[in-house]
Amino acid sequence: MDPLRRSPSPCLSSRPSSPSTPPCEMLGPVGIEAVLDQLKIKAMKMGFEFNIMVVGQSGLGKSTMVNTLFKSKVWKSNPPGLGVPPPQTLQLHSVTHVIEEKGVKLKLTVTDTPGFGDQINNDNCLRPLDIEFLQRLCRTVNVVPVIARADSLTMEEREAFRHRIQQNLRTHCIDVYPQMCFDEDINDRILNSKLRDRIPFAVVGADQEHLVNGRCVLGRKTKWGIIEVENMAHCEFPLLRDLLIRSHLQDLKDITHNVHYENYRVIRLNESHLLPRGPGWVNLAPASPGQLTTPRTFKVCRGAHDDSDDEF
Repeated sequence: MDPLRRSPSPCLSSRPSSPSTPPCEMLGPVGIEAVLDQLKIKAMKMGFEFNIMVVGQSGLGKSTMVNTLFKSKVWKSNPPGLGVPPPQTLQLHSVTHVIEEKGVKLKLTVTDTPGFGDQINNDNCLRPLDIEFLQRLCRTVNVVPVIARADSLTMEEREAFRHRIQQNLRTHCIDVYPQMCFDEDINDRILNSKLRDRIPFAVVGADQEHLVNGRCVLGRKTKWGIIEVENMAHCEFPLLRDLLIRSHLQDLKDITHNVHYENYRVIRLNESHLLPRGPGWVNLAPASPGQLTTPRTFKVCRGAHDDSDDEF
């Protein structure tokens, strides 16, 4: 995707660049490397926060996917066959859990959007509602699209569907994560290019283990066999998990805080000048239209409150 194709793109402003001042010659060690130990100790004490919002039609397996992603019962879902109708509401529903692994704590908040798109047929492609929703969303959050229940498609159907979605994203200028304009070096560009080629990821969720060739694997049992969640020959769930947790979690948080939230904050500050002046009025110099999308010291895009730096 070309990050320069449209002016309101959240990618137009860049993250603070590395200092161009040449390094100073040191006469001996002063202990600067100890900062890394300090950061690690602080991180282990405080833990991390991460917010995820899942969007999609009812019955696509969003709850199972989240549970599979973190290998925990993060979200309770109604077992199939009980005939429990999905909630007929458009209110957001969030749950928060603390997950700990090897002493590292993660405060995870998952937000569901029940009822979204249930009356829309998008079997073949993105519909107008999806397109408008994604165009707005990509300026506010980091969007990672997936193909749910990928096991219901043949390999040829999966690739054809992926190609149509990629074309829709390009045609309608929808920037999904990882955005090309945020690649900081050649290594980022190589890794992220491979990920961008596979988006939307074709995933299968399962929170039960099965015995396959003498080993326990996460998978879903069908009359044709076991669909292994972590087997790349079966689905691309490992790519999604690695992106969200193992390789890009901190980058997702940084972009959300430095780009999306700062963009939102600048817009709200400038909107305040349209309101009647009252007690406690602070006279802020209004920004030009260009500054609304390209603040000089930050990138642009997400969040509606201070905790939004932990969303994606």
